[in-house]
Parts: sequence; C-alpha cells; structure tokens
Amino acid sequence: MSGATTGPTSAPYLPIAEHGLIGDLHTAALVGTDGTIDWYCCPSFDSPSVFAAILDADRGGTFELSAAVPADTKQFYFPDTNVLITRFFTEDGLGEVQDFMPVADSVECDRHRLIRRVVCVRGTIPFRARVAPRFGYGAHPHTLQMREGSALFASEALSLTLTATVPLESGGKDVRTRFALSQGETAVFALNRVSHETPPRGCLLAEAEREFTATVAFWRRWLHQSRYRGRWREMVHRSALTLKLLTYVPTGAIVAAPTTSLPEQIGGGRNWDYRYAWVRDSAFAVYALLRLGFAEEAEAFMGFLTQHIERRDVGPSGPLQIMYGIDGRSELPETELPHLEGYRGSAPVRVGNGAVTQLQLDIYGALIDSVYLYDKWCQPLSSGRWRAVCALVDWVCEHWDQPDEGVWETRGGRKKFLYSRLMCWVAIDRAIRIAQHRSLPAELGRWGPVRDAIYWRIMEKGWAPSRQAFVQHEDGDVLDAAVLMMPLTKFIAPNDPVWLSTLDALGNELVSDSLVWRYDPEASPDGLEGDEGTFSICSFWYVEALTRAGRLDEARLAFEKMLTYANHVGLFAEEISHTGEQLGNFPQAFTHLALISAAFNLDRALG
Repeated sequence: MSGATTGPTSAPYLPIAEHGLIGDLHTAALVGTDGTIDWYCCPSFDSPSVFAAILDADRGGTFELSAAVPADTKQFYFPDTNVLITRFFTEDGLGEVQDFMPVADSVECDRHRLIRRVVCVRGTIPFRARVAPRFGYGAHPHTLQMREGSALFASEALSLTLTATVPLESGGKDVRTRFALSQGETAVFALNRVSHETPPRGCLLAEAEREFTATVAFWRRWLHQSRYRGRWREMVHRSALTLKLLTYVPTGAIVAAPTTSLPEQIGGGRNWDYRYAWVRDSAFAVYALLRLGFAEEAEAFMGFLTQHIERRDVGPSGPLQIMYGIDGRSELPETELPHLEGYRGSAPVRVGNGAVTQLQLDIYGALIDSVYLYDKWCQPLSSGRWRAVCALVDWVCEHWDQPDEGVWETRGGRKKFLYSRLMCWVAIDRAIRIAQHRSLPAELGRWGPVRDAIYWRIMEKGWAPSRQAFVQHEDGDVLDAAVLMMPLTKFIAPNDPVWLSTLDALGNELVSDSLVWRYDPEASPDGLEGDEGTFSICSFWYVEALTRAGRLDEARLAFEKMLTYANHVGLFAEEISHTGEQLGNFPQAFTHLALISAAFNLDRALG
C-alpha cells in the first residue's frame, strides 16, 4: 500500500501500515517491511523515544537491518505469536530477520531486551546494519564506547548496549556493520537497557535460540486460552495478541496505542499522544478480552482502576479522569517537539495529552459495563469494588445532564452529547443489574428513576424529526456514528423502527464502502483544523449494528471489506483515508477490540 506524499520530506517514510509490532508488555517497537525499527521507547511505552524515524527520518533515530543488495521483502508473524519475521528475497539467496522482545521475569525484563536474529535460509546474502539511537525524542546527546563485540550508547537518562556476533564499527555516534551469511548461518544483534541493576550482557547464538523458543512458547500459551473458534479466527487472534502487546504488565494499564503523533491527515495537525490508559478504551478492551476467555487481563485492569477510584478526590472530570499514565499518574501535560518534523511533515509532534482534563461522561458507562461483565463472566465483585461502583453511580446520577467534551474529545466547546447521555444510562443500568443479581445493597429507589429519566431525555431530545434519526447532541441535527452504540448497549431494540431509520440515515450520510466517518466536521465544528479519515472502530460498530438488526448479508460484506483494509500482518491504525491508507496512531487498541466484538457477534448470528 502506498501512502500520500507531501513534497520532499515524504521520500524516507514508509506508509504507516508498512510496519509490524513487537513488545515485551512494558514497551513496544515498530519494525518496517524494509527491516528498519522506526519507533522504540525505552524502558516503557511512554518513555522518551530511542528510535523515532517514523516522526523524523533525519533526527529521530533508527535501527536499520536489511539485505545489502536489492531485495523484495515480505513480513509476517511467526504463527500464533508476536515474533515478527521480515524476509529478504535476492537474486543470490533468501534471508530473514526475526525480531522479538523476550517476555521475562521482573529482573530480566528490566533489560527490555530487543533481539534481532538474522538467518540465511538459502544461498549467500550480504547484510548491512546501522544502529543510530537518538535519545530523548532526538534531543538528548549521547556518547559511544566501542568494546569487543559490543557498543555502549550512553545518554544522561538512559544507556543501551548493543551486542552482536558480527564485527561492529563506529561511525561518529552510530554503529555500522556489513557481513555476509551463507545457507544455515545466523547472526544476532541484541539491544539491552543498562543500569546498575542490569549490567551489560551479551547474547550469543545459543542464548538467542533459547530466548526465541521461550518467547514463542509464551505467546502460544497465552493465546491457547482463547475460546474463539469462529470464522475469522486468524484476524480475531491477531487482534487479541495486539491488545495483549498494548498491556503494561506492572500495573495492568492498557495503552490506546504505542505511538504518538502519527497524523489523522497527512500534513495536518491532528496529531496526538496515545501512549496512555484511557478508561474508555481500556474498559472496551476488557470486554473484548473477556469475550475470548482472557480473565487475567480483566483482573489486572480492575486492580489498576480500583486504586485510582479509591484514592482520587473528585475533580473537574468527576471521580475519574478520562485517562492516566501507565503508572497511574494523573498529570500528562501536553507539549510540542518543534525539532521533529513529524511523519511526512505532519507537525506538530506532541508528547502528553491535554484532553486529560476534559469532562467525558461516557467513561463511567464504559467502565461500569466492563465491571458488570467481569462480575458476570469472571468472579463476583468484592465489597470494596462494589462500594467504589456505588460512589461512581451516585456521582453520575447527580451530573449526567452536564454538557461535556464527549467521546471524540472535541476542542470546540462542551455540548449535551447523546453518546454521553447513553453511557450514563449504561452506568446506572449495569449497576442496577449487578445489585439485583448479587443482592447487593444499592439505592435502587434513586438509581432507577434517574436511569428512566435519561432514557426519556434521549428519546425526546436526541431524536431529530427533520433527519428521522438520533443525532449527535441536543438542539442539533448532526449525525454521529457514536449513536451506533445505542443497540449495542441494549438501550434500544435493534429492530425498533426509530433505530432502523437512524441506521439508514447513518448509512446514507456517513458510510462509504463499509468505511464510516465519525461525523462531518463542517456541520459540527470540533475546534480542530484539517480533515480526518474514516474511523475504523465506527466501521466495526456499523457491522455489529447491522448484525443486530438482522441485516446479516450486509453485515458480513461490510466486515469482509473492512478486513481488506488491515495491513499485511492484520494490524489497523485508528483511521483509514479515502484512498485506503491507514492513518493515525498505530496499531490502535480501539479498532482491534471493536473487530473482536463485531466478529464474535456476527459469528453467533450466522450460526
């Protein structure tokens, strides 16, 4: 897939979709189809980058490793794992680079070891490598010390050691090498974090083989827990593996994406940092993983949230923030990095996220729905967690009618968004269900009437007779794909005439070849400049809405079409352009969890 270009800066950049993802449940790296690591933060997802060539080809830093002669390349995952293999087909032979990050115990994992194993499968192939770290998003200087079989890159905040089984040469502050392998021969590169607790260590051929075997075994053991046996098993399992890669195992947080500032429009400014734990995204991810039988991740995330529900005073966004740092911190100041040009000139590059202070009422429904499913499918809630849920529901009962920034985090002023009301209804409804099912103490005499009041408010104020559809916010007539969640949350029957009318209106105005726009920014100014692509999560919501409405042929065709927009290894970014190019941060948890839900429900409906 080729991407759009924007002048002279575009040539060095691969399309966003031309990457695979590896990780160790602390951090992750993007590996291009040309064998180059274009993005890597160490030691955690939201740490400053070491390699960020995807945001600035000249100043970002890179780890190149490829055939030294013209080659065709193909990339795939080792089956049922997050081990990535890039193959190089040359006139004189076939070789491959096996990229992975071992998932180790706490001591070993502090190394955040990144292993690149080069194998010559047939013939003889010359290879070349260039390791050019640029610490602190390319802003922090470093020194280079060459040692026998290794190189030490040291900056003030982070040091990395590169060990290799081939000779290394210094070139300024970078390391280069050229070597040739014949059939059956292997070379290994290992990049390790160095600290007082984790001194330098090599990675010989035999050790790399053991690490490879152990990493493959880890991912296969994890995936074996899946209960999904449906029609789209490969895509569903790849999505599950991707969601797991986006999990920060020390706390149970789930990042929205492992990248920052990949643009929603090439050359545009809608570039955001997604390396944090959004309550909404994480709660939906828990739902998707629970559907497949992965209870451990749900338990870990519940633990993460419980800490913050219980310890935080009520702030401008209520008892919960919309997002947290992966370590639970609440301060995520948004800054720009003007020294980086951005992907294909798409500035600014941002670190942190200013939306952290927004009021988004929908997060309470997303969270309590996931708690409801956890209680239903995993184990009964503890008394402490129920007390926290009750506090949240009490707050929602008091504040559901406020205008807010909404699910799309608009920066054009607060409105009374239908989706926010809908998810407040979900929050109260699910809490009532838990209380009744478990015979738990609850203020049902208060909660029930508020839930009903929200229902009638949506039905009366959220319906626009002129559009014969439910619309984005009160006192407006703008369509919004977020209302696709109305039948998915069981707020309205999927075959209710007013809902079917809404579904038709959405299909006529916001859907194109299965791709769905969130809304029309011209009709509903969101305070942001530029355009954006279609939102992939909305496309999968559309599939699920069609499914629940009994329009199975349409649903299946739309779903199959959406799968054609996945990249070569089954990954999705946040958005898709009108030309089919993937846009936005990559890969996106929101998209993959929606794919799982749509596949699960469509499978069940098809029988």
